[in-house]
Amino acid sequence: MTIENYALLILLMTLVTYVSRFVPIFLLSKSNMPAWLIKWLKYIPVGVLSALLAPSIFMTDTHLNLSVNNPFLLASIPCFIVAIVRKNILLTILVGIVAYMIFA
Repeated sequence: MTIENYALLILLMTLVTYVSRFVPIFLLSKSNMPAWLIKWLKYIPVGVLSALLAPSIFMTDTHLNLSVNNPFLLASIPCFIVAIVRKNILLTILVGIVAYMIFA
Protein backbone atom coordinates (compact mmCIF):
# COMPACT_ATOMS: atom_id res chain seq x y z
CA MET A 1 0.00 0.00 0.00
CA THR A 2 1.14 3.48 -0.75
CA ILE A 3 1.26 6.34 1.71
CA GLU A 4 -1.83 7.83 0.07
CA ASN A 5 -3.76 4.62 0.66
CA TYR A 6 -2.73 4.60 4.32
CA ALA A 7 -3.77 8.24 4.69
CA LEU A 8 -7.13 7.53 3.04
CA LEU A 9 -7.63 4.48 5.25
CA ILE A 10 -6.91 6.49 8.40
CA LEU A 11 -9.24 9.27 7.23
CA LEU A 12 -12.06 6.82 6.54
CA MET A 13 -11.57 5.05 9.88
CA THR A 14 -11.68 8.44 11.61
CA LEU A 15 -14.90 9.31 9.81
CA VAL A 16 -16.55 5.97 10.65
CA THR A 17 -15.51 6.28 14.30
CA TYR A 18 -16.79 9.85 14.57
CA VAL A 19 -20.11 9.10 12.88
CA SER A 20 -20.73 5.95 14.93
CA ARG A 21 -20.25 7.92 18.14
CA PHE A 22 -21.93 11.17 17.13
CA VAL A 23 -25.17 9.80 15.69
CA PRO A 24 -26.43 8.06 18.88
CA ILE A 25 -25.50 11.05 21.02
CA PHE A 26 -27.21 13.42 18.59
CA LEU A 27 -30.36 11.31 18.35
CA LEU A 28 -30.66 10.52 22.06
CA SER A 29 -29.98 14.06 23.25
CA LYS A 30 -33.38 15.24 22.01
CA SER A 31 -35.43 12.61 23.81
CA ASN A 32 -35.83 11.33 27.31
CA MET A 33 -34.80 7.74 27.77
CA PRO A 34 -37.04 5.46 29.82
CA ALA A 35 -35.89 4.63 33.34
CA TRP A 36 -35.53 0.92 32.52
CA LEU A 37 -33.12 1.74 29.68
CA ILE A 38 -30.98 3.99 31.88
CA LYS A 39 -30.87 1.26 34.53
CA TRP A 40 -29.92 -1.33 31.91
CA LEU A 41 -27.16 0.88 30.44
CA LYS A 42 -25.46 1.13 33.84
CA TYR A 43 -24.52 -2.57 33.56
CA ILE A 44 -22.62 -2.18 30.29
CA PRO A 45 -19.24 -1.08 31.77
CA VAL A 46 -19.25 -3.99 34.22
CA GLY A 47 -20.12 -6.44 31.46
CA VAL A 48 -17.45 -5.13 29.10
CA LEU A 49 -14.76 -5.16 31.79
CA SER A 50 -15.73 -8.70 32.80
CA ALA A 51 -15.59 -9.84 29.18
CA LEU A 52 -12.10 -8.35 28.84
CA LEU A 53 -10.71 -9.71 32.10
CA ALA A 54 -12.21 -13.20 32.27
CA PRO A 55 -10.23 -14.73 29.38
CA SER A 56 -6.99 -13.23 30.70
CA ILE A 57 -7.56 -14.65 34.17
CA PHE A 58 -9.10 -18.05 33.45
CA MET A 59 -7.57 -19.08 30.11
CA THR A 60 -4.07 -20.40 29.45
CA ASP A 61 -3.41 -20.64 25.73
CA THR A 62 -6.74 -22.10 24.59
CA HIS A 63 -7.63 -24.08 27.71
CA LEU A 64 -9.57 -23.22 30.84
CA ASN A 65 -7.12 -23.17 33.74
CA LEU A 66 -8.68 -23.12 37.22
CA SER A 67 -5.74 -24.76 38.97
CA VAL A 68 -3.63 -23.32 41.77
CA ASN A 69 -0.76 -23.12 39.27
CA ASN A 70 -2.46 -20.28 37.36
CA PRO A 71 -0.62 -17.09 38.45
CA PHE A 72 -3.25 -14.82 36.88
CA LEU A 73 -6.03 -16.46 38.88
CA LEU A 74 -4.00 -16.34 42.10
CA ALA A 75 -3.04 -12.68 41.56
CA SER A 76 -6.64 -11.71 40.83
CA ILE A 77 -7.81 -12.78 44.30
CA PRO A 78 -5.96 -10.06 46.27
CA CYS A 79 -6.81 -7.60 43.50
CA PHE A 80 -10.53 -8.19 43.90
CA ILE A 81 -10.28 -7.92 47.67
CA VAL A 82 -8.35 -4.63 47.50
CA ALA A 83 -10.70 -3.27 44.84
CA ILE A 84 -13.79 -4.03 46.93
CA VAL A 85 -12.39 -2.87 50.27
CA ARG A 86 -10.31 0.17 49.30
CA LYS A 87 -11.94 1.27 46.01
CA ASN A 88 -8.57 2.66 44.88
CA ILE A 89 -7.61 1.82 41.30
CA LEU A 90 -3.90 2.65 41.69
CA LEU A 91 -3.57 0.49 44.79
CA THR A 92 -5.45 -2.32 43.05
CA ILE A 93 -3.07 -2.18 40.08
CA LEU A 94 -0.03 -2.18 42.33
CA VAL A 95 -1.34 -5.12 44.35
CA GLY A 96 -2.01 -6.98 41.12
CA ILE A 97 1.50 -6.40 39.80
CA VAL A 98 3.14 -7.44 43.07
CA ALA A 99 0.86 -10.47 43.45
CA TYR A 100 1.58 -11.61 39.90
CA MET A 101 5.33 -11.21 40.49
CA ILE A 102 5.02 -13.37 43.61
CA PHE A 103 2.89 -16.11 42.01
CA ALA A 104 4.59 -16.23 38.57
